[in-house]
This record gives sequence, structure tokens and C-alpha cells, in this order.
Amino acid sequence: MAALKGDKTMSELATHFDVHPNQIKQWKDQHLGGVTDVFDDKPKATKEPEIDVKSLHAKIGQLTLENDFLEGALDKAGLLPSAKK
Repeated sequence: MAALKGDKTMSELATHFDVHPNQIKQWKDQHLGGVTDVFDDKPKATKEPEIDVKSLHAKIGQLTLENDFLEGALDKAGLLPSAKK
């Protein structure tokens, strides 16, 4: 807040708070950049995680094959419950 008031120089504030002047400037810039968001009526868009659909489809296919194989093996061994047949 002291940097926003402009009563002291960045160097004076940095010395007073025992931080580098660049840190004071960075905090000031972050604060001033965030102030405009307070008055924005639009909700912030959340970044969706990147999804690799091809790899998900491949995994579904792999699991389906494994499931079918194991189901067939259990059926041949007579260990498959009658509800599954």
C-alpha cells in the first residue's frame, strides 16, 4: 500500500521492508493489475485441463479388450457367475 501512495521511493520502501526494489514493483504491478478485475462483471473463465482424447480412447479400448479376455477365460474355467452369462 505504501508503494501505491507514492510517499516514498521504491528504494526507500525496499530498504524499509528489507526486500529488493524489483519485488516492490512486482507487488505494485500485481495489485494494480488486479484492481481492474474487481469491477469486471464477467466471471473469470477457468482454464480447462488439456485432455488428450486419443490416449483416453486408446485406454478405453485396452481396458475393454482386457475385460473381454478375462471374462472369456473365467467363462471357460466355469468361474463366471451365472448373472454374467
